Amino acid sequence: MTLLVAASLFLARPAPLDMPRATAFLVKENGSMRLEDRYDVLDLWTSQTVLGRWEDDEGRVFSLSRLDVVPPLVSDSEKTRAAYEASKVEPDKRETKIRDLSISMLSPCEAADAPRRPHVGVRGMDEVLYFQGTNTSNIVCSFLPEGSDAWYLATWELVEGDDHAFSEERFEEDFLAKWDELVKSDIKSERASRTRSGKRSRKVPPERELLRADARHSVENYASWHVTDGDEFSVLDNLDGLRGFVASVTNDLKTMRAKYAAAVPSPIDGTNVLCVARIYRDRDEYLDAVGEDMKWSAAYWCPQRRELVAHLPEGGAAELLKTIRHEAFHQYLSYACSMIPASPWFNEGYAQYFEDVESGDWNMKGVGLDFEALAAMLPSVMGMDYAAFYAGTDLERRLKYRIAWSIAYFIENGAPDVRFQPFKNLKRDYVAALVKTKSMSAATAAAFGTEDRFSEFVSEWKKFWLER
Repeated sequence: MTLLVAASLFLARPAPLDMPRATAFLVKENGSMRLEDRYDVLDLWTSQTVLGRWEDDEGRVFSLSRLDVVPPLVSDSEKTRAAYEASKVEPDKRETKIRDLSISMLSPCEAADAPRRPHVGVRGMDEVLYFQGTNTSNIVCSFLPEGSDAWYLATWELVEGDDHAFSEERFEEDFLAKWDELVKSDIKSERASRTRSGKRSRKVPPERELLRADARHSVENYASWHVTDGDEFSVLDNLDGLRGFVASVTNDLKTMRAKYAAAVPSPIDGTNVLCVARIYRDRDEYLDAVGEDMKWSAAYWCPQRRELVAHLPEGGAAELLKTIRHEAFHQYLSYACSMIPASPWFNEGYAQYFEDVESGDWNMKGVGLDFEALAAMLPSVMGMDYAAFYAGTDLERRLKYRIAWSIAYFIENGAPDVRFQPFKNLKRDYVAALVKTKSMSAATAAAFGTEDRFSEFVSEWKKFWLER
């Protein structure tokens, strides 16, 4: 189903739905480890109940939801996706208390206890009710289409200066009066997903496929958005005219994930993991999604919502591909390390390494600092947390990124040639220690073992780069 009516009638652009927030738990079974994501159940319910959201240039927001699952209890705060799917209960459309509870949880204003009907009847509806009460900044309308097993909810958040009576009239004439044709496809789709008993199948898909379904749902009702799936990832985008590039991104993601895993193996079974990437066509849409706090970024891996968010930069597809390779490594390492943040020298260093993996410009020249001064920074950079790593001027940050990259490059291309290979297990020991201690500083210390081994590493790093 594509809800073109919202975009065309309200001249609004689609706003992809948020992915639910997750907390990772490390599960040990039969000598192996895997991640178990548990989600805020209200987030899960909301992300699946809301069908779409649209916003116009003046700030009006239109949302549409299908109230076909009983909302969660506040006390029942976190569940795995599978447990949540198994616990879903379908409300009886005649049960007004469940309907009203759902409306109160989704309404942008306090829902009225005594809803009112429209001034005139609406064709194709068994019932239409307004719940905004005396509030004149919103329209909150719940309706039961003929033949539907579930109520729907439409909310329209107005802007200052809008005439509420006129807006309500427009809503009825331009949306409700034309909704009956659209809802038929939704009802047909819902009924197709049910068994002969009239109930949805209770067979719960694997965790990866549940995450894929939620990612797809976040954009499936927007004609301008596309979904491309692979075994281990789903790419969501609105890059019209760049379908060939999107195909190359998906192929590259598969290749790069194999390279990440070969370079930094994980002790954690990742067969239930799905890497979600969301790519916007322009920076303004990207900033609307990630917020002002991330306005400095070109892309962002959000561990809490389990998605990589990016946009098409002015540099075009080639620059975007490099950015995605960088952020996709952060994504991989988060899963590989049980969602425990790795040290910046390791995380940013390898992200930079894989971003430029096809480049031939492997040197430490042109960084604005002589080599001895740069080398003197190495121990400090390897002890930094993210606040220290990101602090300072643009030049200082670039130097720290360059040092982190040089460490990763040395580990991959110089350390194997050091006599007796003293750093052979450095990456393995770092990841294992991080998963065990949940401390990036403790993981760095465990990876090197002794101060002498660390000093040897610094010495060999200097020797490697001086000879290039």
